[in-house]
Amino acid sequence: MSQQSTSRQDEGLWAALVSPAGYILAVSYPVLALSTGARALYQLFVRTDIVYHFPAIMSGVAALCYLTATIGFAYRRRWSWWLSVAVLGFETLMTLLVGTWSFIDPATVGRTVWRHFGEDYGYFPLFQPLLGLLWLFWPQTLQLYGFRSGRADAEQWSEAQDSPRG
Repeated sequence: MSQQSTSRQDEGLWAALVSPAGYILAVSYPVLALSTGARALYQLFVRTDIVYHFPAIMSGVAALCYLTATIGFAYRRRWSWWLSVAVLGFETLMTLLVGTWSFIDPATVGRTVWRHFGEDYGYFPLFQPLLGLLWLFWPQTLQLYGFRSGRADAEQWSEAQDSPRG
């Protein structure tokens, strides 16, 4: 078996794993947005025993991130790709910051969606944006969004790397 056919088989295997991730993200992000948004609205406007609103506001910010990221998974436009990359980067950063902060000062952080890296949500807030970024930067996804024209780009890049520089 040649190296090229082995490479294509590996590509096919990864494509078979990454392609369904887009569908999973397109469904899971709105569900997470709904659950965290409902939780935040309930804590902010219904529960009268809550006097410290920071955790609810953070959950509301997370819900907006999830909803905004969904736009990039639903619409195959360059601007939506950039929007999703920015939002997922912010979401990842906030999950790591708030998740760490919740171990250091749990009273201040409270029970936000990002507490303990998303423990209350099965750690989805931790691994979901990473999966989303992986999917967004996957070559086939970049092609869907119009950033690459296909295999020819990869071959041209490979040839440019192999050619001597003068």
